[in-house]
Amino acid sequence: MIVQSTNIINKKILQIAVPSIISNITVPLLGLVDVTIVGHLGAAAYIGAIAVGGMLFNIIYWIFGFLRMGTSGMTSQAYGRHDMEEVTRLLLRSVGVGLLISVCLLVLQYPIRRLAFTLIHTTEEVEQLATLYFQICIWGAPAMLGLYGFAGWFIGMQNSRFPMYIAITQNIVNIAASLCFVYLFHMKVAGVAFGTLIAQYAGFLMALLLWARYYGGLKKHIVWREVLQKQAMLRFFRVNRDIFLRTLCLVIVTLFFTSAGAAQGEVVLAVNTLLMQLFTLFSYIMDGFAYSGEALAGKYIGAGNRPALHRTVRQLFVWGIGLSTGFTLLYLFGGKAFLGLLTNEASVIREAGNYFYWVLAIPLAGFAAFLWDGIFIGATATRQMFYSMLTASASFFLVYYSLHGWMGNHALWLAFIVYLSLRGIMQAVLSRKILYQS
Repeated sequence: MIVQSTNIINKKILQIAVPSIISNITVPLLGLVDVTIVGHLGAAAYIGAIAVGGMLFNIIYWIFGFLRMGTSGMTSQAYGRHDMEEVTRLLLRSVGVGLLISVCLLVLQYPIRRLAFTLIHTTEEVEQLATLYFQICIWGAPAMLGLYGFAGWFIGMQNSRFPMYIAITQNIVNIAASLCFVYLFHMKVAGVAFGTLIAQYAGFLMALLLWARYYGGLKKHIVWREVLQKQAMLRFFRVNRDIFLRTLCLVIVTLFFTSAGAAQGEVVLAVNTLLMQLFTLFSYIMDGFAYSGEALAGKYIGAGNRPALHRTVRQLFVWGIGLSTGFTLLYLFGGKAFLGLLTNEASVIREAGNYFYWVLAIPLAGFAAFLWDGIFIGATATRQMFYSMLTASASFFLVYYSLHGWMGNHALWLAFIVYLSLRGIMQAVLSRKILYQS
């Protein structure tokens, strides 16, 4: 019976994780397609404009990622309780708040853009082209933030296939529209921006159509006055506030990592950027299993099924240990060859060898942080998740500033390993209340 239960849990984990991993992998393709198209237009400024504009929107949307995560955790719990009224209200709240935030972004787009280009130093031509890209793509904010609500809701409903379908559709539309605007209408950077904009709204439209087709029966549960019920809205904003603050810490650490590397010269910046691609690849896989943690932990907590929750957590960590060990071995034997695919610059590859052992430590040091994040989101234990992130972020800066004077760039990587490890360790300590409370 235990073996059968374990097999069922593993099947449920993979049913959510695999489509989520595919979705994660398709996300950077949107930016990659844009860079590839402008990379053939004959001027480096075009590439720089897309890179700067893309980075700016990545930061903006990353900060508002709480709309997906908070919705996922609360929806999965309501789904576990079979509370279809609350399930429906959560989608309306999340999408509604996302659209409200997007209106604020549209109204404040000028000061946001001026602040961004005050902090980001580029040539005048790149700034002009990036400004054009920003002015067009900012109108995609309603679609993107609305999609966050839908994506979190679908995952909370134990359905990660729909976000995968949406991501694939966005990439296809983006490629077709961008190529059309750039090569048929000769719109260059503006054409790429319009292609991205159209892809974003195509994704949002598809989310609406999928919901109407497969979940339209939930419309009978809509009672508009209850969508804005005071206590429910307070809980919604409390959960999302904690996730927002946690994400802010994550953004600060990530930006500082890039900035500290840049301060040590072009070669060190290039090395850190390339080595971080190995962490990013690992994160795409582990995020998929974190999504499984969100959906299943929330469902079983909502249903009051503690045995299933404990088996799910145990099996998630079995997957985590296996995958992190596999990635460590993969990077040990093939990581340097992978770097050779990314660059042929001999000085960068040679310098990367001095720091490569830090990358080998990342999978085993970091997998627990990803899995606990998913479990904590499913449990809506967002305050504990924020405290863990805050402590880990403080340790990152403490280690770096204590050691960088005599360790140089090695101090930056050591600080990053400590930061990843401490997130997992603190959440493991705090998890007992989540896993064993009545």
